[in-house]
Amino acid sequence: MNSNLSPGDPAPSFTVSAVGGAYPEPSIVSLADFRGQHVVLYFYPKDDTPGCTKQACALRDGWSDISAMATVLGVSIDPIKSHQKFQKKHSLPFALLSDEDHTLAEAYGVWVEKSMYGKTYMGTERSTFVIDPEGRLKAVFRKVKPEEHFTQVLDALD
Repeated sequence: MNSNLSPGDPAPSFTVSAVGGAYPEPSIVSLADFRGQHVVLYFYPKDDTPGCTKQACALRDGWSDISAMATVLGVSIDPIKSHQKFQKKHSLPFALLSDEDHTLAEAYGVWVEKSMYGKTYMGTERSTFVIDPEGRLKAVFRKVKPEEHFTQVLDALD
């Protein structure tokens, strides 16, 4: 687990299942597939929960601004079927990556201990990584607030 990722570091590579956006059918994608373009890799805890929906819908609503500058990839530990329902319900125009074994979340240092109602558990920290066309981190946003996310991403891409 690498919680010390900083701008300028190489982005950890990955190969995972994706659906939505350019992938109407579930497909295997790798970071290398996006070489030469900016990538917004955003990690969120769970499909169709209030904060995650607000975050995804802000990206959808600002799609005309952001899609010209970067490929957007949402990542959670939910399975592909859950992603498909979430995308359809909210008309999300970008791909969602399924990280069921949380290896991608661990590589980016966002698989962390969380607590709720006095119980601790492991889960995904809402975080975003903007990756430049050469595969290096351009910006890192940890503990993202859903209502601020879109503006942060847009500012990082400008």
